[in-house]
Amino acid sequence: MDCYTANWNPLGDSAFYRKYELYSMDWDLKEELRDCLVAAAPYGGPIALLRNLWRKEKAASVRPVLEIYSASGMPLASLMWKSGPVVSLGWSAEEELLCVQEDGVVLVYGLHGDFRRHFSMGNEVLQNRVLDARIFHTELGSGVAILTGAHRFTLSANVSDLKLRRMPEVPGLQSAPSCWTTLCRDRVAHILLAVGPDLYLLDHATCSPVTLPGLAPGVSSFLQMAVSFTSRHLALFTDTGYIWMGTASFKEKLCEFNCNIRAPPKQMVWCSRPRSKERAVVVAWERRLMVVGDTPESIQFVLDEDSYLVPELDGVRIFSRTTHEFLHEVPGEALTRAPGDPGQGLLGTTAASFGKCFLDRFPPDSFVRMCQDLRILNAIRDYHIGIPLTYSQYKQLTIQVLLDRLVLRRLYPLAIQICEYLRLPEVQGVSRILAHWACYKVQQKDVSDEDVARAINQKLGDTPGVSYSDIAARAYGCGRTELAIKLLEYEPRSGEQVPLLLKMKRSKLALSKAIESGDTDLVFTVLLHLKNELNRGDFFMTLRNQPMALSLYRQFCKHQELETLKDLYNQDDNHQELGSFHIRASYTAEEHIEGRVAALQKAAEAFNKAKNDFAAKATEDQMRLLRLQRCLEDELGGRFLDLSVHDTVTTLILGGHNKRAEQVARDFRIPDKRLWWLKLTALADLEDWEELEKFSKSKKSPIGYLPFVEICMKQHNKYEAKKYASRVGPEQKVKALLLVGDVAQAADVAIEHRNEAEMSLVLSHCTGATDGATVDKIQRARAQAQKK
Repeated sequence: MDCYTANWNPLGDSAFYRKYELYSMDWDLKEELRDCLVAAAPYGGPIALLRNLWRKEKAASVRPVLEIYSASGMPLASLMWKSGPVVSLGWSAEEELLCVQEDGVVLVYGLHGDFRRHFSMGNEVLQNRVLDARIFHTELGSGVAILTGAHRFTLSANVSDLKLRRMPEVPGLQSAPSCWTTLCRDRVAHILLAVGPDLYLLDHATCSPVTLPGLAPGVSSFLQMAVSFTSRHLALFTDTGYIWMGTASFKEKLCEFNCNIRAPPKQMVWCSRPRSKERAVVVAWERRLMVVGDTPESIQFVLDEDSYLVPELDGVRIFSRTTHEFLHEVPGEALTRAPGDPGQGLLGTTAASFGKCFLDRFPPDSFVRMCQDLRILNAIRDYHIGIPLTYSQYKQLTIQVLLDRLVLRRLYPLAIQICEYLRLPEVQGVSRILAHWACYKVQQKDVSDEDVARAINQKLGDTPGVSYSDIAARAYGCGRTELAIKLLEYEPRSGEQVPLLLKMKRSKLALSKAIESGDTDLVFTVLLHLKNELNRGDFFMTLRNQPMALSLYRQFCKHQELETLKDLYNQDDNHQELGSFHIRASYTAEEHIEGRVAALQKAAEAFNKAKNDFAAKATEDQMRLLRLQRCLEDELGGRFLDLSVHDTVTTLILGGHNKRAEQVARDFRIPDKRLWWLKLTALADLEDWEELEKFSKSKKSPIGYLPFVEICMKQHNKYEAKKYASRVGPEQKVKALLLVGDVAQAADVAIEHRNEAEMSLVLSHCTGATDGATVDKIQRARAQAQKK
């Protein structure tokens, strides 16, 4: 135990702080840290260095090099800086490097030095230049705050959704503040700055003075500020050598410490542990490191070389040219729980594994999970991986984010091993990692498209959750169109293939894929894209080679683009459909009779070319009918247009124009039977019984006289019906007599005809009360017929 606690340093009576080595750095730096812009990401993240050649006292004789290392000092990227002077570096929560230039442009680079994007902090920043900048983190994302040469602040709380906010002016601010920082309160980013002995808090609308509770008198300036990792606490270093510590709401003072050093520190950061009541601040000067808290004592370390502090969730990382260390508060339960160092934690689990054998009903789940977590932490802390996470940081970060960071470092085998070790679902684990690997694989331009596509397919196969279209999209983004097409061949979902093919301007291939899918909506999408992309001739030729697409496009044109439909029929010499098109147009598109007749004339010509004599003749007859109907309207008034020939004749008869009706019937060769039916129905509707009787006697009826009986009975006129019943021929006599209600005479006729069917028909109309004699008569007639 004495060996284990040898490097524990007491701070007061209840707290111990421990500093241990994470890595022995072997990164062969060419510059001192003091001469570089330095940015280190939290959660064991990467370190970026850029030699600061833009200081006024130094002339830039050569271009600086931007270098990115892992936390263990393993080189990740190195690139010559070819852009403008850089004021500040910082890492986003997604481990993207933000480089803030003097002109207000922020360049964003990936972990491996690949340029991602850039954005500007606004014209005002460009005009006044950048004096200082901070990269900070909020619940919304990663933000950038700028101090301009005009001593005004501009910030964006989320660089992924850039919305610039110009902060209010500070009264009387004529020079740069002695120190300033960003402070997040109630999900809103604020600026806290010091001007002499005064503090101001800026939000989007106001500039408010701040008074610190319990601040020792005599302060004429604040030299350094530090906000805790969780943004709940604040520390300020004054020119009197005091460090004030309190809540970020400025409502409560935690403590105040006199370090007896008035020189401004290089850095000051918080060192606290989640769920701990202890609060401490780490202050660094050139060769001294001091840990102070709510006690008169402090812990001091000697720094042998330039060092840089990185605040973490549960401590502080300290790195220099030769070492990388971690300083943290020792948990009170350190003897019974796994410590922050995973290596020692694994030793502890060995003892725990032995001890649990002596316990009854010991639940193994928590022990197994702890062993898994410590093995993962031990694996990623390896020098070649370089992610020194503590247990608290790992739990805060979550396994999914850790896997994302391994993928970001292209450590695919390790990420897959962890997924398999933890038995994560494929979609969340192995499949997702393999998809990222494939996206990286397509960027290897020294390998042929065929080999890359084959390697990806052999590795991925039909792995669930992997989208070949996403990988193909990445290949296309890298300028490898042919590789993207090859990868799309492995994509089983046509709905995913087609949009990318359209984006790659492979529209004809997209049309083939859409047709193969059988999805009409997808085919329509491609067709509309092709229509806008190709000239009309090429578009029509493409459709001729795809019958299904042509049929669907015709359906579309019938409802949306009639003129295009006509052009399609003309190009295909489809005279039959062209004639039908003109027929429809004459009724839907044309309002005047002249236009309608002209459209019908075009239709007749088209039908003649199609050798459809019937359609051509019917169309010509319709033209004659329209002209006739216009004349009738002009001469007689009333409504005739768009009536059929039959309705035209009927309308003329109803109007009393019998001769004109007969003339129309002759002109359009209406058969006599049909004309008699029309005239009979019309006169009955008019109840012109006298004219109907004259008409029936005009000549022998070609339809017989039973229809006269039926029509009269339909109009409930039995008197007129009886006139015609007597004129009905023998074969329909019984039916006519039954219609007018003369059952007895119908029975006599049926008996006379000796027709069994007619007798049965008469019997069906008889009622027992009134027609008993008739029934007896028919029964006797049947009996006599049977005797014979």
